[in-house]
Amino acid sequence: MPDLPAAERPLELHWHCEADTERFARRLAQAPQLAHAFIALHGDLGAGKTTLVRHLLHALGVTGRIKSPTYAVVEPYQVGNLAIWHFDFYRFSDPREWEDAGLRDIFASPGLKLAEWPQNAQKCLPDADLEIEIQVDDDENRRVTLRAGSPLGSALLSALTHPCPKT
Repeated sequence: MPDLPAAERPLELHWHCEADTERFARRLAQAPQLAHAFIALHGDLGAGKTTLVRHLLHALGVTGRIKSPTYAVVEPYQVGNLAIWHFDFYRFSDPREWEDAGLRDIFASPGLKLAEWPQNAQKCLPDADLEIEIQVDDDENRRVTLRAGSPLGSALLSALTHPCPKT
């Protein structure tokens, strides 16, 4: 079986502390492709999905408290012209909820979509541009796998693997 092109290969990372998560989030926030991406976040309870989202939103310029939308399903944010939606499908179980909440319209609109527990809404969600899986090694250490699911996701992976331009 031939090797996958670099843009299609998963990116494997190790985060040794929360500061590594924050550094990754700042790096991801610099990628211009992020503005219209759908990112699916996978991992067990306590793996760090919401922590990653919180650091990413702060890096994008969201101020104030970032809370998990576990009960509300979605929390909207606006930074300049960038619309951001943070979804948590942990308690999602009824596909009718998808239509009733207007989630189809949100996913059809421009902006950044971040979804925790996407597998619980899998039949409703479009394919993610980027899948991020966070696995817990111990209290501090995380193994992280990023997989592109679209050309936009490949561009994001490429942005994360190449050195930042000097400004």
